[in-house]
Amino acid sequence: MSTRTLSVDAPLYDYILKTWLREPDPLPALREETARIPGAGMQISPEQGQFLGLLVELTGARRAIEVGTFTGYSSLSIARALPPDGSLICCDVREDWTGVARRYWQEAGVADRIDLRLAPAAETLDALIADGQAGSFDFAFIDADKGNYGLYYERCLELLRTGGLMAIDNVLWDGAVANSLDQSADTRAIRELNETMGADPRISVALVPIGDGLTLARKS
Repeated sequence: MSTRTLSVDAPLYDYILKTWLREPDPLPALREETARIPGAGMQISPEQGQFLGLLVELTGARRAIEVGTFTGYSSLSIARALPPDGSLICCDVREDWTGVARRYWQEAGVADRIDLRLAPAAETLDALIADGQAGSFDFAFIDADKGNYGLYYERCLELLRTGGLMAIDNVLWDGAVANSLDQSADTRAIRELNETMGADPRISVALVPIGDGLTLARKS
């Protein structure tokens, strides 16, 4: 028994992956290819991808939005969990990274569920709102530039329906959020969002210490 979250060392992490990880093709190949490119550390962990897929299934989501796609591991995990007529809008600015994602979406047979918008995410989100799509999404995942986390949170909250679920990655920022000496712009932006969400009456909220910290927020 433990009254606090366990620290996960290498042997325990290996046990977690060996015992519980379900990583269907082509996710392992995507993870391996991503590991060889610059910026590989931006990819979510495999158990986190599995968790995102379960959240989509649990919420019965049909319409989802992702802010920050990189090479597509999270989007593929989400899209696979959507029903055949479900849809996922992906927001990113990098054609090279998302080119990798497109290949794996196609291989997995979910490319028809994914609408990639190559533009600054704020523009895409604002356009969706202007198009009358506020309150029409079931699920949102944010994992992009940290300085705009507050903006992405507000826009995605507006786009979610009542009862919709948002997941935000990197909220523990490798422990930097608890280090008062770290006053970098990214760390301060994440701290500010954490404090905002912790006190926001518009949501029900919980932190899941998976990966680099994942905040879950249900729109009230």
